Amino acid sequence: MTAVVLTALIQAFVARVYVIPSASMERTLHGCSGCENDRVLVDKLTYRFGDIEPGEVVVFRGPEAWTTHDFRNAPSTNPVARVVQNIGSLLGVAPANERDFVKRVIALPGQTVMCCDEQHRVVVDGKPLDEPYVYWQPGSSPADHEPFAPIRVPDGRLFVMGDNRMNSTDSRKQGGGGVAGTVPIENVIGKARYVVFPKDRWSVVSDHNPQPLG
Repeated sequence: MTAVVLTALIQAFVARVYVIPSASMERTLHGCSGCENDRVLVDKLTYRFGDIEPGEVVVFRGPEAWTTHDFRNAPSTNPVARVVQNIGSLLGVAPANERDFVKRVIALPGQTVMCCDEQHRVVVDGKPLDEPYVYWQPGSSPADHEPFAPIRVPDGRLFVMGDNRMNSTDSRKQGGGGVAGTVPIENVIGKARYVVFPKDRWSVVSDHNPQPLG
């Protein structure tokens, strides 16, 4: 019981293990059907002492405007099963019950993001992004990048996208897109740091900054 309590405290305030529930972050994070989904350690302390940067992979609570969920594990109506389900979520052996999402930060408050330039790249403040983490599903390519009009990210909000660019419902579409698709910074739970399971996937989660310097 003591170990469970300590685990609860650590995961509430310091770090938590999340199961990746969807394919929207392939191939950075595995969440495909028919495979063993990744479990990632999410650091809850970093953003208490520093700012969110472009390219970082974050877990956040979906805004009210976001209606398509990554986590689809509905709580059981059986009270005993619900307790087991909640403990499993806490320990990272079951999907979280909350409306939580995992995506990559593309643009920060005050920046303007749009798609696409002539080479089918996402553009922030007039400069194309360098996105080596993007996964194009078989049969697709950057030419299939869905265009969207320029969006100026409001103060206190983020524009986020999935690495599996053709299979991610993110700031481009959630809430009808535009400003409604952006995410309040206060909704960010933490930064995805490490893939901790399965063991053959142990790795640091890439936080490559796609925005050109200068």
